[in-house]
Amino acid sequence: MNDADEPSATVSVAARALVLHASDNVATALCALHAGEMVIAQGADPAEPPVALHEPIALCHKFALRTIAEGEMVVKYGESIGRATCTIVAGAHVHTHNLHSARAHPTV
Repeated sequence: MNDADEPSATVSVAARALVLHASDNVATALCALHAGEMVIAQGADPAEPPVALHEPIALCHKFALRTIAEGEMVVKYGESIGRATCTIVAGAHVHTHNLHSARAHPTV
């Protein structure tokens, strides 16, 4: 075995969530996440602390990176995807139960 074949001394940990744009206020789960888990989303501002999840987040579902006020735009991909129908705390699941979707209702 030569040096190129030896395993690296550093271990890479796969990202568990992803922020797609700097202005996003939600992250997308890249695997099933558990309530109470502390998550740092890939692409998030490195100065921001990890987000404590309030509930389980399913694969490909969104969670709030910070508190989103009722009526505030929910931003993913750097674009508004709808409005919060209630206050959504950081670490909470963001889905149809608390988001009035701009996709389903284009007048949002």
